[in-house]
Order: sequence, then structure tokens, then C-alpha cells
Amino acid sequence: MATTAGTAADRLEELRASVSGRALEEGDAGYEEARRIHNGLIDRRPALIVRCQNTVDIADAVRFARREGLEICVRGGGHNAAGRAVVDDALMIDLSPMKGIHVDRDAQKARAQGGVLWRELNRETAAHGLAITGGAVSTTGIAGLTLGGGLGWLMAKYGLAADNLLSVELVTADGRILDVNAESDPNLFWALRGGGGNFGIAASFEYRLHPLSMVVGGLIAHPIEAAGDLLRFYREAVATASDDLEVFAALVHAPDGSGVKLAAMVVFHTGSPEEAERELAPLKAWGSPLVVQVEPMPYPVMNTLMDANYPTGSLNYWVSSFTTGISDGLIDVAVEQFATVPSTMSAILLEHFHGAVCRVGVTDTAVPHREEGWNLLLPSTWLDPADTEANTAWTRETHAAFAPHLAARRWLNYLGDDQGDEAIRGAYGPNYDRLVEIKRRYDPENVFRHNHNIAP
Repeated sequence: MATTAGTAADRLEELRASVSGRALEEGDAGYEEARRIHNGLIDRRPALIVRCQNTVDIADAVRFARREGLEICVRGGGHNAAGRAVVDDALMIDLSPMKGIHVDRDAQKARAQGGVLWRELNRETAAHGLAITGGAVSTTGIAGLTLGGGLGWLMAKYGLAADNLLSVELVTADGRILDVNAESDPNLFWALRGGGGNFGIAASFEYRLHPLSMVVGGLIAHPIEAAGDLLRFYREAVATASDDLEVFAALVHAPDGSGVKLAAMVVFHTGSPEEAERELAPLKAWGSPLVVQVEPMPYPVMNTLMDANYPTGSLNYWVSSFTTGISDGLIDVAVEQFATVPSTMSAILLEHFHGAVCRVGVTDTAVPHREEGWNLLLPSTWLDPADTEANTAWTRETHAAFAPHLAARRWLNYLGDDQGDEAIRGAYGPNYDRLVEIKRRYDPENVFRHNHNIAP
């Protein structure tokens, strides 16, 4: 974009004329919708929103923000609970209109732009009998999830989304456009696989795909009175799980809105129906379940099973930490705390890390979380703003009650907006110092700081 020396209004009009997308100020049609993200708790007003259509739009927006002294925030799918995609008085670079996807069936690869959601990528890859690890809620964007590591149902079989990343088209803090891969810049490519949005704006991603169409999955739910016994059974049952099997355990509420508390396992299997039945049979047979809804389904359907629990516009406050195991003490805390949960939409969730995700070295990517074990997530969700204080307080108190059973390690994409340097170091672990050095090289002025920031 050429630069003129006119007024700020003149320069804005020049930006509007140059970009393929729209540049929105408060009062413009579409501004209110564009500033809203998944988490209804976030209510912020950027000075300008550039709704990008392509990579050059991103680069022009970055250069404009730098010249005008505007801070930059970046929206991909807008699903992250921390809400850092939106910043008051900043220039929001909105990738959500960028929906291009191309699948190369023969090469088993896909290229997808930064505004794509997992349900969109899953649908496109499934048409070719292919799949990739991509979250557990289909309305999540591919960009933030991948840059933060990208856990999901397929992580035991094929590793994280970041482990399947082949290249990134990246716009840097000075507006350059780079094609980053293991050959072109191994250090930067290493950092993009788990370092979050600290190094640039990812305009598109190239992924390695895997042959997969049908899976077996679903829900096994028990009365809440069985919670302690169920979690102890779960601890032992998944100790020898194959790479084909992923099981999350949760204390949840019935999805019918009744508020009935349940102890549940969400199961997922990538093997043949016969292999799935053999490995899932003990999980289905244990105890006296109220619900056993486990059946063959297309892989994209599995990624929608939890969507209804996280509606757009709901209020969210999330905290998580890896555990030191599932001890009887941790189980006792889970049962006690869930008894006092203020929202019928909130849960206590245990995500099992094993298999392929744990066969990558701690320093091979920026994601350091390669130990077998569990991540504990408290995804607190509610609808009435009057309930915000009660829900955030319960979440903090519950996380504190778990403290004796938690490791220092944290999952990057689950960090809340009010968690500081200790949590960020827990997310990056032993890779933090190397990430700082790469940050100094590519963003020494910390232009991309509205994220879980690595300060240069």
C-alpha cells in the first residue's frame, strides 16, 4: 500500500481503498458484529477492524497500524476464552472472512486460511477420506488452536495439530510475508508449533493429513453418586490404552437443561469396529450407566458432540493445569468441588495425554507437554452476567483446591486473561528461553503482545 502524507482520515481512506476486505470503525455497519467473539464476557471496542480477505490485506493492516501508532490484536476463529482477539482502541486484524481450503488427496496435505474453523476443515478433508487432529469443539478456529499446540481426539493416534504442521504463510511485525517451513527457517518454524501468536500473523497453514473416515465414539454417563468410583476406574482403564483410543473423563451436567449432574466418559476410537468394540467393551460394561451412546460415526461428527455445551455468546472463564496423576486426593477434590458448582453449564474435565503426542521430544517443538498423564480443565460457562462473580470465584477456588495435585505445566490455549508470567512460563516450560530469542529476532518491539506473551 502506498503511503500518503495527508490527514489520518486521508490515510484511513487510502487503506480502505487498498484492501480487498472492509475497514470498519465504530458506527459502521458490521462493526458491532465483527467485534463480538465467542466469549460473551468480552466487551471491547477496537478503534478499527480490518476484515481481511487475503494475505496482502493482513500485511497492509499491519503496516497501517505501525504508522498510525495503533496496537494490534488478531482474530482468527475468535473462540479462545481469554478474549485477547479484541482490544480497546486497537486495530483488530480479523481473519474470519479468510475461508480458503485446498486439499491435495494424493499428497495427503491441506492448505487452509487463518479464518477457517475446524468444522469447515474437517468437512473438506473428510470428503477425501482424510483427517487431522483438531480440537474437541468444532466451532474453534484452526489458527489459534494450531499455534497453541492443537490437542484433540486424534492426538494419541497422530499427535497434535502442530505436530502435523508443514508450513505457515506468516505476516511479520514489519509487514513482510514469509513462507515458513522446516527448510526455510527451522527456528521460526519450531516456534510457530506451540509458541502462540507471538511471532506474526498466520495467514494460512499447510497440514499433513491422515487416512480416516469412520470412527467409533460417544458418551457413557453415570449418576453423579458414582463419580469417585468412576474416576478411579477410568484411571486404571486407560493406563494401557492403545493409540486408537482416546477417553476424556468429566463431571458434567445433563445436556437436556435439567441441571442433573453426571459422571461421564467421552470415548473415541479410530480402529476397526471389531477393535473398537474389544477396547471399549470394559468402559461400556462398568457400573450401572444411565447412558451409553457409543456408535460408529464420521470423524467430523465426533468433533461436534461437545458443541452444544459451549454456545456462542455464553460467558466463559477457564483455568487448567496438568496433574501429577489422578490420585485419590484429586478425585476427592473433584467430587467435593463439583457439588458446589454454580452453573449447570460448567464441568470438570480430564484430558488424557498418551500415544503419539507423547512420543515427540519436549524440545522438538515449542510445545513441551509430552508426558503421559492428564490435563485438568475447568471450563466454566454461564449465561447471566449477574452470575459472573460467583462463577469466576468458584473456578479460582476450585483450581486452588486442586493445587496439591497439579504440576507446574499449563496448556497455552486454556490460559485465562488474568493469568500472569508464572502461568505463561508453565505453558512454554523449558522452551521459554529459546522462544524469547526468536521473539527478539522477529518482533523485538513486541508488536504482537496481545496474546499469552513472550516478552522480548
